[in-house]
Amino acid sequence: MTEPFRSGIHVDAPPERVFAYFTDPRAMVEWMGERARLEPRPGGVFSVRVRGVDVRGEYLEVDPPRRLLFSWGHEGSAELPPGASTVEVRLTPSGGGTAVVIEHRDLAPARVPGHARGWRMFLGRLAEAAASGRPVTVPPEPCSGDTA
Repeated sequence: MTEPFRSGIHVDAPPERVFAYFTDPRAMVEWMGERARLEPRPGGVFSVRVRGVDVRGEYLEVDPPRRLLFSWGHEGSAELPPGASTVEVRLTPSGGGTAVVIEHRDLAPARVPGHARGWRMFLGRLAEAAASGRPVTVPPEPCSGDTA
């Protein structure tokens, strides 16, 4: 495996609101996904359909409103099966809003560029949705399974 992919963004919303965008299914689909089933507790389901790809995993750690750790993989994928990688989300109060840092670990080198593009795009959507309180439309075109 390669070094973890890291990306961050400032969101003009408090950590409590931003945290909900990773734990509430309705909020999750406002910025990333077509549907979601989320059970935000250790061992709980993390399931999101992202641009035609079914992402599956489970919540490993849940520390509201500061930190989340969940596993991540693609349904039906031999290269990145459900639970094969982990995503850590850190939320820190900053400048009247929240600094959000994502670290995606355990990705095969070939998977890093696509996931990096996907996370950067979706973090921008998260910032917009959390700040405005309105959903951001996710483009309907399917992805190849390596961009989310």
